[in-house]
Amino acid sequence: MNDKSNGYEEVAERFMSERDDYIGVVILREWSRGLPHGAAVLDLGCGHGIPVAKLLTEEGLAVYGVDASTKLIRSFRERFPGAHAECAAVEESRFFGRTFEGVVAIGLMFLLSPEAQPQLIHKIASVLEPGGRLLFTAPKEICTWKDLLTGRESVSLGAAHYRELLESEGLVFVDTMLDEGNNNYYAAVKTPLKK
Repeated sequence: MNDKSNGYEEVAERFMSERDDYIGVVILREWSRGLPHGAAVLDLGCGHGIPVAKLLTEEGLAVYGVDASTKLIRSFRERFPGAHAECAAVEESRFFGRTFEGVVAIGLMFLLSPEAQPQLIHKIASVLEPGGRLLFTAPKEICTWKDLLTGRESVSLGAAHYRELLESEGLVFVDTMLDEGNNNYYAAVKTPLKK
């Protein structure tokens, strides 16, 4: 059977108990404050919502969370009953049928295959409104490693390739940042429409 949660259904309880609730919060808060109050934000690989959806909600944003783990999305729904939630592989999410002012993919991109990552960036670009913001994590280096929780292979395409992918989809690369856990963030903005 194909596990669309990339192994996270099996380790959901451990993930929820071990996920730090402060790592990356400063970067995420600064990013979220660049969005208008009430903006719709797609949280890809939302897990149980801590700390990402929690912070986005506290900042007054409308969260749409998608995760393929039934255990994680159940916990997400319990924590955030006002948020929109879908249990699906991010690549197949029905939320890609609408637009968003922001998209976050924290701890997700590198779990996908090297072929699926560009496809997901394409889908993200297609649902971001002009001027919309993207924030995702992946190492700067081209590398592969075993995920600490699942033991499955993770793949980073590297900063240069991510930048090329973003720019080929009409997204302007803004910056990279490191959080307290040495996680690398990529920030991009969709090119606004010309007046």
